[in-house]
Amino acid sequence: MKKIEIRHTEILSDNWYTLKKITFEATLKDGSTQMQNREAYDRGNGATILLYSKARQTVILTRQFRLPTYINGNENGMLIECCAGLLDKDNPEDCIRRETEEETGYQITAVKKVFEAYMSPGSVTEILYFFIAEYDKGMKVSDGGGADDEDEHIEVLELPFAKAYGMIDTGEIRDGKTIILLQYMKINKLIL
Repeated sequence: MKKIEIRHTEILSDNWYTLKKITFEATLKDGSTQMQNREAYDRGNGATILLYSKARQTVILTRQFRLPTYINGNENGMLIECCAGLLDKDNPEDCIRRETEEETGYQITAVKKVFEAYMSPGSVTEILYFFIAEYDKGMKVSDGGGADDEDEHIEVLELPFAKAYGMIDTGEIRDGKTIILLQYMKINKLIL
C-alpha cells in the first residue's frame, strides 16, 4: 500500500480502554483504491523489564491471574511473566521503575532499554518498551505484590535463570514478553 486515508472512526467500546472500528481508503501499488474496515484496540503503550542477578544467576518474575488466558484455555488463568505495566502518561523508564517497585518490591535505579516492539499489531495499538536491570537484595524495599487500588494479587518469584529459561520448553512460561526477554538474555550471554 502506498497511501492510507482514514474515512471514518467509530467507537465500539470505551469501557476500560478504547475499541475503534476504522474505515480507511488504501491506495494500492497499481494506483487503484480500496475501502477497508479494521478494528483496533487502544490500551495505551507499556513497558516491561527482566530483573537479573549475574552473581546469583537468578531472575525475578511474577505470577498472577490473567483472565484472557483463562477464557482461552489456561486452566487456572495464572501466568508467569516479567514485571510490566502501562505508561499512564509517564515516560517508559519512569513507568518501569514505578511498576518494578509496585510489583516486585525492588527499587531499581539503573535500567537499560533493549528495544521496543508492537506485540499484537493486527489488532492492538500498543508499543511495548523492553528493559533489563540488575538487582541485588539491598534493593528490596517492600514485598511487592502490586498496587492495592488496582486489585493486583501478584506473587514474586526469584528463579535460577536456567530453570526460568527451561520453563519455556515445559510450557510453564507462555507469556510472549517474558519469552522474548529470557531469550534476549541467553542470546546476549548476559547470564548463563
